[in-house]
Amino acid sequence: MLYLAEVQKQKGGLLSGGAKTELKLLACQRTDQNWSTVSEDAISAEDASKLNDGALVLVELNPNRQVQRIQEAGRPLVNILQNFSRQLEKFKLKEDEIDQWKESLTFQAQEMNRREMDMEARLEHLQQMEEEFQRLDSQKQEVATNREQILQLQADIERNRQELEGAWEHLRGEQRRLEESQTGSPQGQVLDEEQSRMMSELLERLSNRVAPTEIVREHLNLALELVESQQAILNPYWEKLEQQRTVATQQEEEIKHLSQTLSDRQTAWQQARDFLAEQKAQLKVNTATLASKENYVQIVKEQLQHQDMLHQQIRSLAATSSDVVLSQQVDVEALENMSLEELQQVIQDLKYKLEMDSSFVHDQEQELTYKQETIEKLQNQINTPGEEDTINLETELADEKDLYQMLNETLVGQRRNLQQRQKLIQQHENILLKRQGNAVTQTEEDSQVDFAPILLQMKTQRQQQSQELENLEHEISQIRAAIEMDQGMIDNQIQEQNEKQQECQEIETNLLSLRTATAECWGRVNLYQEMLQPIQDRLDGLRHQLEEIAESLAQVQETGEHQLQTINEMRHTLQNLMTHSDLLAS
Repeated sequence: MLYLAEVQKQKGGLLSGGAKTELKLLACQRTDQNWSTVSEDAISAEDASKLNDGALVLVELNPNRQVQRIQEAGRPLVNILQNFSRQLEKFKLKEDEIDQWKESLTFQAQEMNRREMDMEARLEHLQQMEEEFQRLDSQKQEVATNREQILQLQADIERNRQELEGAWEHLRGEQRRLEESQTGSPQGQVLDEEQSRMMSELLERLSNRVAPTEIVREHLNLALELVESQQAILNPYWEKLEQQRTVATQQEEEIKHLSQTLSDRQTAWQQARDFLAEQKAQLKVNTATLASKENYVQIVKEQLQHQDMLHQQIRSLAATSSDVVLSQQVDVEALENMSLEELQQVIQDLKYKLEMDSSFVHDQEQELTYKQETIEKLQNQINTPGEEDTINLETELADEKDLYQMLNETLVGQRRNLQQRQKLIQQHENILLKRQGNAVTQTEEDSQVDFAPILLQMKTQRQQQSQELENLEHEISQIRAAIEMDQGMIDNQIQEQNEKQQECQEIETNLLSLRTATAECWGRVNLYQEMLQPIQDRLDGLRHQLEEIAESLAQVQETGEHQLQTINEMRHTLQNLMTHSDLLAS
């Protein structure tokens, strides 16, 4: 089983020996993504003695709680944290998606409630229109009844007219017979009482046969008023229908405009997404370049550290070994161009300085010898049994050892400087001997290895690498600034992308709502049209029929008035005849 543990080192005592290394178990891996804390004692692990105290490691234990494998936990922990960060990001995205679904479901619930209320209102309106339609049907039946009465009245009038025509024919026959009788005898122009009575009864019956039209006219006017009242009831619905049609047309125009706006927004959003992808790719390239340069900088720094260590080792070797020297580089050309007197004077000055420094070093070496004797004396006093002031002696011994160590380190560098000065004087003397024509004697120093040119080359290389390191660090700072700027731009663009996406979603939601509202509006328009048009057609047909009946009634009334006038004329003629008969009889 895999555990996360901390390296703990406990210093051992004088008797127990070296330090003891243990691993304190912190957490246990249950699954690939599941870790749980453990509260267990530390386990011994000598394999972890090379690790630093407090370091975090991943250790694998067998069922017997023996260590099988140990590895540093740095990179695995980074991977675990990265996976955890990605899981958090996915969880956040899921939460955002759930919130969007909640908002969508809330909106759909509100939309369903609104549609339900709208359907209830439409159902109530349909019920009202159905009641109105039933009322119109009852009025239509009433008008049909009136029409039947009018048709019956027309039939009566036609029958009366036929009877009137028959009476006229009878009257004309009587007039012809009267004229014939008046022509045949002197008493031809006189009507007897029986004929006068028959003529009067006939005229009275004809005048009674003329049908009255006032009641029919009243019913007809009432029917026309009912039709107009129904038309007045229908007119607001027709106006509302036109308003709904106008609103639906405007909403269709708005849908076209909103669809175009959505298309433009989506195109801009897609272009921004492509540009953002390019910037992210460029950011990855810059990040990889930065990592490569940082690795190269680390390599250069390590090379510089190795060069420093090598430089120190060479100097230490030159100070401790007689076969290795670090000579100072002399300007041979300048010494050869210098006069012999000047060259001899330079050599004397160098020898004088060497004697002065040698004397100082000699004094320091004597001081060092004296310190060594003092240390030995103090050590003997401490080792002598029965010495009472041991603590003060140990303190004094420690101080003397520190002074000895410091003086010895100082003398190491001074001795190295003396050797370099001797080598420099030897180089000047060799040049002087060559110029004087004397042979140069072979000395022990000629067999020594001179590391001075190597150190000079290392110094030049170090300067070049330092300059290269400085340039790399400057480039890295520029790349980091560019990455920070790109990251800031990417963050801003991601925020803009989210805002544009949210805007597109809002536009889509509004467009869907508008399309739904437009479809409902056209549905109401078509429903009103389907319901109102048949009622209007029936109402128009009923009005047309009533107008035809009114025209027919006017004709009937005119005919009746003409008949009454004719009857009155006939009655007047009959009275004249009867008066003439009375005059003849007297």
